[in-house]
Amino acid sequence: MEIFKDFGFEAAHALPHLPEGHKCRRLHGHSYRLRVVLRGRIDPAMGWVRDFADVKAAVKPLIDDLDHAFLNEVPGLSVPTTENLARWIWQRLRPSLPELASVRVRETATSGVIYRGEDE
Repeated sequence: MEIFKDFGFEAAHALPHLPEGHKCRRLHGHSYRLRVVLRGRIDPAMGWVRDFADVKAAVKPLIDDLDHAFLNEVPGLSVPTTENLARWIWQRLRPSLPELASVRVRETATSGVIYRGEDE
């Protein structure tokens, strides 16, 4: 069984390592959407994989750090691409959510990343 919970936050970043003239090199922001997916068996006593309140509690400190932040200044996000942001979120959630299956980060309605911890 897979369950998921969605979150949102607003943040700005710049990608100065990109070539001159690339629009993402300049300071800009996104209305990010985050989906946290857990995979596991349904607990027969509780009737769920994990309480959604547990997921919300695990994600809240991360959203507090990211919302209305300049991502380049967040420790561990000096190159704040969406790929690196997804990995950063995964690394912080995995210890408290061992059932974590994937982290999906959308930076726009049509662009995003799904990270499954493959390079961990």
